[in-house]
Amino acid sequence: MSHADVSGVVRVIDADTIDVGGTRVRLHAIDAPEQDQTCLTEHGLPFACGIWASAQVDAAFGGHIATCARIDTDKYGRMVAQCHVGDLDIGQEAVAQGWAFAYRRYGMDYDLDEKSAYVADRGLHGFRVQSPAQFRVTRAKGRIPPDPACRIKGNISKNGHIYHMPGQEFYERTGINETRGERWFCSEAEAHAAGWRAARR
Repeated sequence: MSHADVSGVVRVIDADTIDVGGTRVRLHAIDAPEQDQTCLTEHGLPFACGIWASAQVDAAFGGHIATCARIDTDKYGRMVAQCHVGDLDIGQEAVAQGWAFAYRRYGMDYDLDEKSAYVADRGLHGFRVQSPAQFRVTRAKGRIPPDPACRIKGNISKNGHIYHMPGQEFYERTGINETRGERWFCSEAEAHAAGWRAARR
């Protein structure tokens, strides 16, 4: 092993980020749903796919000894690496089982693993999933509730203080900018009490 490599016990943070010993490692060339990301089942029901994906990786690799070869350092200062537990490449296994996606922007290593998982409807491929990268962008624009239990959008516009419920016409495209006094509500009663009125459609 070179001095840049690490080895140690795996602690899973999410399906593409692990701690190995005391080192935070972002797995190379894979991208998994965020912990607070939900997907839809084939029947349109919400499913906590971020938590599910993390649990799969944890069940497979948590507590095992991994060896990681550094490839890069990301913008958060985390080591980007390929990690193995025994003969298994953790990233490759996560993509092959449908717990994460190939992140082709950073490498084509797992392209074929993802294609075979997709054809087999394995793991996440059996759900309607927004790409994790796209999810991060929309969440950053205030369109994804920070708390899944508080999904009502309290918007301020030229028409006044109006709240939008999930499923309403303008819900998806409405972004919440808390610096302008806009906010999230957990119930319609809470929105009414704060002086917001319901959107007409």
